Amino acid sequence: MRSRYCAYVLELGAYLLSTWHPSTRPRSLELQSTKWLGLTVKQHKQTGDTATVEFVARYKVQGKAHRLQEKSRFVREDGRWFYVDGDIGP
Repeated sequence: MRSRYCAYVLELGAYLLSTWHPSTRPRSLELQSTKWLGLTVKQHKQTGDTATVEFVARYKVQGKAHRLQEKSRFVREDGRWFYVDGDIGP
């Protein structure tokens, strides 16, 4: 999760796509101009080759502050973790 957050901060779209599970990966990714302010991992749970991570990411777009809270799902395949999807909200 932290590496994906850093990729958003650094606008590394290719890395984000490479860490996205093929079953849910978009064909392309457009990153808008965003000032990322911080990441807080609230909870994580791993069960075998699946995991969930609940986080809050704070950011600004055009000077307006936003907060993204998501419970993300990950799966490990061949020793690599992939983002599958997530539920946005509290």
